[in-house]
Formats: sequence, C-alpha cells, structure tokens
Amino acid sequence: MTQIIDCPPSQRSSPPPVVDLAAVKSRQQAMWASGDFAVIGTTLQIVGETLCEAADIAAGSRVLDVACGNGNATLAAARRFCNVTGLDYVPALLARAGERARAERLDVELALGDAEALPFADASFDAALSTFGVMFAPDQERAAHELVRVVRPGGTIALANWTPEGFIGRFLGAVAKHVPPPAGVASPIYWGSEKRLRELFPDVRSIRAERREFIFRYESAEHFIDVFRRYYGPTYKAFAALAPERQDALASDLRALVEQSRRPSAHALALPAEYLEVVIGR
Repeated sequence: MTQIIDCPPSQRSSPPPVVDLAAVKSRQQAMWASGDFAVIGTTLQIVGETLCEAADIAAGSRVLDVACGNGNATLAAARRFCNVTGLDYVPALLARAGERARAERLDVELALGDAEALPFADASFDAALSTFGVMFAPDQERAAHELVRVVRPGGTIALANWTPEGFIGRFLGAVAKHVPPPAGVASPIYWGSEKRLRELFPDVRSIRAERREFIFRYESAEHFIDVFRRYYGPTYKAFAALAPERQDALASDLRALVEQSRRPSAHALALPAEYLEVVIGR
C-alpha cells in the first residue's frame, strides 16, 4: 500500500522505526502488478510529453525512464528520436509499454529492474525521467542517489511528482485512513515538495520546480471511482483488504473528495490534480 506518514523526514523529532524496506518493496511490487495500471496510465500521456519539453530533451540523447509503467515518458522521448530505455519492476507494465511502442513503430529498450538499484554503469545516460514513478520507491534517498549516479555530469533529471496538497495527495491520504500504510516509511507524496527534493538532491547544479495541473476526465464521479477501484493498484488493494461495509465507507469518502475537488460542470467530470514538474541539472 502507498506509504503515508504524518510528517516529512526533515520534521521528525525522534528516530524513525526500523523498517524492512525489502518487504515493503515486495508488497509494493505486488500492488502495482494488481489491477491494470495501464488503463489509467495511458490517460496521463500528456505529462510525459510536457516533461520532455520542460527538460529540453534533444534528439539523439541517451534517456532512461525510471519506473516507466506502461511507457508514457519512454514513448515521449522516443518520439523525439532519443535512444530510450524504459525500466520498471512490474513485467506486465513493461509488456504494455512494449505493445504501445510496437504499435507506433518506436524503437525502445525495456528493462526489468529496481529504481533503487539501477542496472546501469555510472554516467550511462544524458537524461533520466520519471512520471509519477520513482516517487513511490520506499528508500527515497537511495532512489535519488541512483538517478544522479546513472546520469552524466551536465545531464538532466526530470520528474513529475504528485504534490501533497493536490488531489492525488489527498486521495492517497483518504485511502490511508482506511488501510494504514507501514509505519516509518516516508510518503511518496513528499517528492512533490521542493524542500524535500533539495534534501534528496543536495549536490546537483540546479533544481527548477513548477506546479502544474493534470486534468482527470471521466464520465462522472462514480465512473472515476469505479476505474480506480478496478485498475489502480493502491485502491485495488485497499478495497480488497476491507470488509464490504468498510469498502462502502472508503468509496463514500473518495466520492466526497471527488465532488469537492471537481470543476463545476453540468456534464462530465473534470478533476484538476496538481503535480510538481521538476528539472534537475546534474
């Protein structure tokens, strides 16, 4: 389950509890393999495109997409004639990325691997990307270190991370109230805080961060909840872990959040979700 705690690491007043990160990661891997994230992932494609533009990814660049999921940033970089490797630890999502690349006749390499132990030599890439992916690694410091390690000096790291204050930050918080995450594991949402990013990347040349919005577009609040309940790993697993009456309570809380957050409209659902677009100079 998504890891959410009450305060970021920089604000802890006592040492965090010892956590078996390997066990957490194993559960995460099973979570993201559940449902079918690709159903939702494809709707986020525009974020991969805008991230490549924000990072000014040049044709011919060696690009790594970390925690690539079903390949949004991988495909975006390949469309810009880059030499792209997409990496994820869920084989089913890599298969979806491969299907999409073949359909568009894009030449990409897909690798099964861990964001916290990237299977590449130092300075192997001109740029590393991640759209709502690496932020979920349980060992945040290790994942950040690996991004820096595999990008050459002078290269670029570009990230799209959900913010704590935005809709997805509040959505994951609502889920965590019903199915609490493991104690002592830092929330992925802190990657959406510029302060936390400067803690994670202390020795880089520059960090530029801009708040952006992605608009989830669904037929209705019920349609949104149904899709996320069936296909989004964190909510798929949360509902499965609850008794029927508690499932109803979770659905009610999520419905209230959606209605509170949506754009006023007499027609279909338009739901703004804030994220932090980050470009880091290595």
